[in-house]
Amino acid sequence: MSSRTLADLAIARHGWAQALVTVLGGLIAMGVVAALGLWATGAADLPDGSFPEVLAATVVTAVGGSVHLSGDAGDLAGTEGGLTVMPLSVTLTGALFIGWAFLRPLRHRAVTGAPELAGWAARIVALWLIALLGLAFAARHTFEISLGEGALGDLGDLFGVTPEVGFAADVPLTVLVGLLWVAGVLVLALLVSRGAPLPGRLLRFQTAVRPAAHAMLQLLLVFVVIGVVIALVVAATRGRPAETFAVLLLGLPNVTWLALTIGLGATWDGRVEGPFGLPMPHLLDEVLRTGDVSALNLSTLAEHDGRVWWLPVAAAVLLLAVAFAMAALSPARVRAWQHAVRLAVALALTVLMICLTGRISARLGLSVLGIGDLGTGLSGQVLLEPRLPTALGPALLWGLTAGFAGALLAQRTRRRGRSDG
Repeated sequence: MSSRTLADLAIARHGWAQALVTVLGGLIAMGVVAALGLWATGAADLPDGSFPEVLAATVVTAVGGSVHLSGDAGDLAGTEGGLTVMPLSVTLTGALFIGWAFLRPLRHRAVTGAPELAGWAARIVALWLIALLGLAFAARHTFEISLGEGALGDLGDLFGVTPEVGFAADVPLTVLVGLLWVAGVLVLALLVSRGAPLPGRLLRFQTAVRPAAHAMLQLLLVFVVIGVVIALVVAATRGRPAETFAVLLLGLPNVTWLALTIGLGATWDGRVEGPFGLPMPHLLDEVLRTGDVSALNLSTLAEHDGRVWWLPVAAAVLLLAVAFAMAALSPARVRAWQHAVRLAVALALTVLMICLTGRISARLGLSVLGIGDLGTGLSGQVLLEPRLPTALGPALLWGLTAGFAGALLAQRTRRRGRSDG
């Protein structure tokens, strides 16, 4: 069989049908995780049968899309709000499946051509675009809001005001960011995989990039696994399993990766106000529920729970472990300082990714005749923003230190292995 025929068969193995399976499988996986998480929060009881629309909005935000909150109560009342949050449990599920399905047809290959790789990726992106449009148009709904029995309710009855609040995906922005998201997933899948084939021109970069990228994937997934174990223990021993599973299924990486950055020395600014919150451990809610924006770091968390000082210990141990694995899998000719620099850059980029995807901004306000929330408890705000210098600077230092130490340990292991032999 000629090499041309073999190439044609290789392309056929990952054509449109395989791309459709990749996209649909990713959406189904994300939808299942999001639906279970929303069910744990009680969203299944939302009025007007709006659960499918809320589910679509959750998947939209999981791929970086934008959902706007809007209100309408005539000329006498107004509602305003906004929502910026990525449920990273849903995001991670979709990214892992799509990345795995993208690489699967390329297995057992040493090298692949750039046109073939680009064509395979283009099929996935094209079908993903269609899916994004469907999700964005489906993610919209409007609810009526009860004004309650207080002064705000009396004003509403007097003037016949029935406020409505709704949400709708920003279709152009959702499509743009969603396409960038899936393209990033495909590129990262090639970077973190040790065995996926690359075009010949890129092979010289794999020694410098792939071990560090794979080490960061290991670090992130280990933190998620630890979070899963802790969540299951909490659900089994402390009650309120629904709340714990809501965190697990919607925002577990939001919490565990936040803990990673804090363990490395980062500071986040946050605030929780009103009845609205996002699935998060009670400790974070306690620190952030103040009258003003609060700093979230090791010191402020330790004032409420001294066990947070284990975070830098865990970060140090796991970083050293992945640094050792990175050096052990790299060619022996790579020097220790090169490992240190590569791990530092990879860790800084990983922390930057966490800071960009872990941001939270949610607010909702209601007023009648210019009078704001009068005891109805309808207004609220959730805010979480990173201080980038406090996150990226320590990440570089941690990466340099762990990368150098891991390389030295790997060199000793190699020498001991040669001596034993």
